[in-house]
Amino acid sequence: MSWKATVVTLFPDMFPGPLGQSLAGRALENGVWECRTEDLREHGLGRHRAVDDTPFGGGAGMVIRPDVADAALAATAAEANIPCVYLTPRGRPLTQADVRRYAAGPGVMLLCGRFEGVDERFLQARGVEQVSIGDYVLSGGETAALVLLDACVRLLPGVMGSELSGVEESFSDGLLEYPHYTRPAVWEGHEVPEVLLSGNHAAIAQWRQAKAEETTRERRPDLWSAWLARKNGNRAAAVGGAAQADLGV
Repeated sequence: MSWKATVVTLFPDMFPGPLGQSLAGRALENGVWECRTEDLREHGLGRHRAVDDTPFGGGAGMVIRPDVADAALAATAAEANIPCVYLTPRGRPLTQADVRRYAAGPGVMLLCGRFEGVDERFLQARGVEQVSIGDYVLSGGETAALVLLDACVRLLPGVMGSELSGVEESFSDGLLEYPHYTRPAVWEGHEVPEVLLSGNHAAIAQWRQAKAEETTRERRPDLWSAWLARKNGNRAAAVGGAAQADLGV
């Protein structure tokens, strides 16, 4: 069974886009995953296939109608266990944990917003997950959908050359990844850290862990705080378990 991606959009020609190239493109050709689109315009109303209307309460822009969005969703005939995700700057931040969850399932349904967004009643009634790829605003959800799909597809079995590629990378354990070096060993007077040339795998692993912690602490204090909290929580749980064992509990 291939992993199924369904995208509801006003611009179906944007897919698979760049995901038709490189590793994702080969996986698409080999049937590891499927990418189909549902044209929101096909479910528009009236002669002009209108998909939006003015917002109640006034204000700039237009809002995608709930009946139009619902008709498009129904037309996909997606399985009930496939999550439906709306890409919006109002959503919770997309995390690597989310990506792993989506990739581990049968597929994902993505709703790409335009204008001022989608009527909230539809999102609430259909249990749509609202997800953001960052604290900035795009012209529409299509680019964000490509980002989410790329993150998921690369985790599907057989897509990446090495299974370790998905393990030893940023966010896999809550930290940013350590820095990388390759040949030549000296470039414009800059040398590769000596430990990486030592052949001492334990020392290399220790150096990489230290660099991952240092980079995360400097660049992402939010991730660093969360990682420390989990680390301290696990340590406390381990100490508590050992104490119970000593007491024969």
